[in-house]
Amino acid sequence: MANYVAVLFLLLSTQCFLSAHCHHFPSNQGAIGDVFDVLNYGAAGDGHTDDTQAFKDAWKATCKSSSSSPTMHVPHDKSFKLQPLTFSGEICKSNSITFQIDGHLVAPRDPHAWNTCDGSKCRQWIQFKKFGGLFIRGVGSINGQGSNWWKLSCKHDKIVCGKKPTGVVVANSNNVHIDDLTFEDSPQMHIAFERSTNIEATNLTIIAPGNSPNTDGIHIQHSSNVSIAHSIISTGDDCVSIGDGSSHLNITNIFCGPGHGISIGSLGMKGRNEKVEFVHVNNVSFTETQNGVRIKTWQGGKGYARHIVFENIIFQGSYNPIVIDQYYCPHKHCKNKTLAVKISDVTYNHILGTSNGETAVAFSCSTSTPCKNIIMKDIHLGHVKHEKKTSSYCSNVRGTADPGVFPKVSCLQVDENV
Repeated sequence: MANYVAVLFLLLSTQCFLSAHCHHFPSNQGAIGDVFDVLNYGAAGDGHTDDTQAFKDAWKATCKSSSSSPTMHVPHDKSFKLQPLTFSGEICKSNSITFQIDGHLVAPRDPHAWNTCDGSKCRQWIQFKKFGGLFIRGVGSINGQGSNWWKLSCKHDKIVCGKKPTGVVVANSNNVHIDDLTFEDSPQMHIAFERSTNIEATNLTIIAPGNSPNTDGIHIQHSSNVSIAHSIISTGDDCVSIGDGSSHLNITNIFCGPGHGISIGSLGMKGRNEKVEFVHVNNVSFTETQNGVRIKTWQGGKGYARHIVFENIIFQGSYNPIVIDQYYCPHKHCKNKTLAVKISDVTYNHILGTSNGETAVAFSCSTSTPCKNIIMKDIHLGHVKHEKKTSSYCSNVRGTADPGVFPKVSCLQVDENV
């Protein structure tokens, strides 16, 4: 019996040896069950070796898998250096793919060492596009190594002159879930959702220095049914920025700071027709942010921002807690124009805390297109220095405020029934 087992083992071993050396590897070589580990496709995971090709190979196998829910795995305790990379779900067999990131993804440290994308500068570092069901999750981190990018300008560096890349982009996709990951130091925005629907981002940590330029935490554009929840966002720009074509957004249970707050816009630049509607911002804490909840539009623009609710919000020493600005102009000079993006049906409810500036509420609306149906209820914003008082600025606004709103907003009618 022992001899029979030994001969059988020898035959099986010989068959496996010949099979591995005489035939091409099957598409799921390196997979364990439905899991495709990047180490099994040649990734070094030492943080120095370029692991881009290994990730491409692991993704190709994951995408081709006949499993109903395959997983591409980035293992913990390893760092993987990646050049700009796109994962496309267009031809994948499964509509429920998991990208499990338990290790650390790092971009090249030197901006000049980044590869180009189709011969031109890359708009993003990592892109997920054309998915019908994707889970991006894990306990790992995604580090864009942005510190060297932030120092660059066209004046001093013509080679990398132009728009800096976004860290992670989800585009042209549906049913995407991003959970539990940490995003760090992107060259520009950390995460962008573009032309996508049914997105859920939960339990994320997004961090960059408070002085890092244009490092928005999450940017949403041309997307609908987006939920962002239970996350910490501390960057050098907006914690969440909302651009044209966005609707039915739910942003809840967020810690924001440092940063520029949560912004809708800017909308209407160069006369564009841009629209945002049905936005709900709830249970957000702002700490020492440059702005709080802000709507900003350019003169001369068209379109609208409407059906927006900001409620259950706490401010701790933020500048400009509540802002509507229809004269947004980040330059020294902007021409006066008559047209304006219409702003209406905006509710502020149960907003408390302290402002680090005198003007806690600033509504600067257009003479030709006033802000309409602006409602304020249960607002109390004192000064962070108790001996100082806060005030409001209000121009061309139609709406109501309950009698207890502080500071008083003079151009709103007092609603005694509230």
